[in-house]
Amino acid sequence: MNVFSRIVTSALLMAGLLGFAPCHAQDAPVALGSQSVATEALKKDAVCTRCHDESEARPVLSIYQTRHGNRADPEAPVCTSCHGISKQHVAGGKTTGPASRPAPDVLFKAKGGAYPASSALVQGEACLACHKDGKRTHWEGSQHQSRDVPCSSCHSVHVKSDPVLTKVTQPDVCFACHKSERAQTHRLSTHPLDAGKMACSDCHNPHGSTGPKLLIKNSVNETCYTCHAEKRGPFLWEHSPVVDDCANCHTPHGSTNAPLLKARTPWLCQECHSGDHGAQVNSGANLQSGNLTTANGANPLANAAARAQMTGRACLNCHVLVHGSNHPAGSKFQR
Repeated sequence: MNVFSRIVTSALLMAGLLGFAPCHAQDAPVALGSQSVATEALKKDAVCTRCHDESEARPVLSIYQTRHGNRADPEAPVCTSCHGISKQHVAGGKTTGPASRPAPDVLFKAKGGAYPASSALVQGEACLACHKDGKRTHWEGSQHQSRDVPCSSCHSVHVKSDPVLTKVTQPDVCFACHKSERAQTHRLSTHPLDAGKMACSDCHNPHGSTGPKLLIKNSVNETCYTCHAEKRGPFLWEHSPVVDDCANCHTPHGSTNAPLLKARTPWLCQECHSGDHGAQVNSGANLQSGNLTTANGANPLANAAARAQMTGRACLNCHVLVHGSNHPAGSKFQR
């Protein structure tokens, strides 16, 4: 059996167009129309697969296990749909290397340094010929596009399962560039990325968005509310920094302070509430206010109460509803 015959047979089996279960043959007749479509597509692929077959160190035929290589689908692309007709490359014969033949019209990843990869613009045009709607509507002008990040930097097409499309493995793809975020996710308090319960794309749209930081919504708060709906409100008593931006108090990728707080309380609260009683314990104004211990009416230094920061007093001990309160007497977020 020659290479082309083996390729046709393997691809038809993967697409489910050939079967070897006679007892069920009457229930699942072969779709001749689909088989004809698959055969024609495989003939077009054979221009490439006669050289790029399973004998290579990095095989490409695993694409037939993906949606791109589903030969039962008449809309699935063939090799030249993505890599271009590449007439000069094909005319070079079966020898390989830049000395014997020019590079293909579109090359997504440089293989062994033989040819340089095509520019991000050329790669993007090849992909956007099909993938231009939905989540890719805002690709033009996005942070990745404007920094010449090609699709192939994140996506692996010739594999059965693209790592960036799987929730468990997606963060590793993103962290290849975003290393500071990787470090933050290993802190004490973080989102459950390592557990595989969420992925970067649950908050970010890498193909562009109308919000900041490639967020899936128009603002930080709207993005957070997709999961933390109980913090949305509206509340009778609203905490202004909460309404403004969740990132005023929280850092999303990881923190040494639970729950994802930018700093410990009461220091975090005192970044805004610099004149409240929590920041004035043991100050001169409180010497007669009962905020320190007395002995027979005197206030010896040895009996002075320690500062709130030193004794671990937290604003949240009393102000428990910092995101907002609906209690008529909850203006101080205590109930």
